[in-house]
Amino acid sequence: MHKQGLAVSAEAWKNNQLVGGLYGIRMGRLFFGESMFSLVSNASKFAFIQLVSQLMQEKVVLIDCQVHTEHLESLGAEMISRKDFQSYLQQYL
Repeated sequence: MHKQGLAVSAEAWKNNQLVGGLYGIRMGRLFFGESMFSLVSNASKFAFIQLVSQLMQEKVVLIDCQVHTEHLESLGAEMISRKDFQSYLQQYL
């Protein structure tokens, strides 16, 4: 999936050690986040911020976080209705 451009990951490294990151699936102009991890405080946030910057350059219009959490809300996530989500799927997949 990575070779096809569907699987996407972002990593945070410190002293040659992987300390955080996330991965997900990119389809059309949508990104579906699957998992995040951190071994060092804020490492996943750093990786996420870098990925968002890249996705914005690529004209991605929605990042689906799947589950609402305070952590994701602190990064700017917000809930949308099922109807709006389905609209994004129809327009941008």
